[in-house]
Amino acid sequence: MQNILEFPKVLLIEDRSAAFRAAIASAPDLDVQVPTCPDWTLRELAQHLGDGRRRQAAIVAAGPDAEPPAKTGPKDAPTAPRDREALDAWLAESTELMLAAMREAGPDRGCWTWWGRSQAPETSGAVARHQIQEIAVHTYDAQLTQGVAQPLPTDVAVEGVDEFLTTVAATTVPWPFKPATIDLHATEGRSWRLTLDADGVRCDDLAADAEPGDLAMRGAASELVLYFYERVPLGRLETTGDTEPMEQLADWDPNA
Repeated sequence: MQNILEFPKVLLIEDRSAAFRAAIASAPDLDVQVPTCPDWTLRELAQHLGDGRRRQAAIVAAGPDAEPPAKTGPKDAPTAPRDREALDAWLAESTELMLAAMREAGPDRGCWTWWGRSQAPETSGAVARHQIQEIAVHTYDAQLTQGVAQPLPTDVAVEGVDEFLTTVAATTVPWPFKPATIDLHATEGRSWRLTLDADGVRCDDLAADAEPGDLAMRGAASELVLYFYERVPLGRLETTGDTEPMEQLADWDPNA
């Protein structure tokens, strides 16, 4: 079994999972709609998060050559407990099942992912990195539903920008629109460049002496991540240049 210090993403998953459980536990009503996931109630959001972590546990445990288990929506998945204490225990167990599988596999073991054409490796460690963001964004959803939304923690958010750009945005599918460069600046001090052209979409650290791109976007890393996941509008960020490439990227499905 991997030493937890060799798999530091586990600690961030535990932290965000605890924050999500706290948000669910403090909600007066779990049957209210989630504004940022309008098809779901808070209870269904909890169902989604718990069932999804169990599915990820199975994916990581199965190794690199296995097909993923069937994916279910929160309305179709096995029902989570309705009792508050039982639901909290079920969510905690769901996270621990995933973390146990990750610790057993270690960060470098291959496993199935949906991002084969991205810049991210198809490993347990990359899955853990993406899971931090998924849990963090859904924690924001749960907090927002109660009117107490908090920014993503700085360490989670800064890594979340990089994780989104290299895993979700990056692809080898040719960019079907006018070539463009998009520069993204986190106020915490890190910058990236997205290049969109016939070779696809790729992300690099932005060189200090680089000429300005076609679009520059600046904001706190949390705001950038929340924009990427359609939780806040583009207007929450400072932009310079033509925003059309980013709008095209947001609407583009390279697998369509």
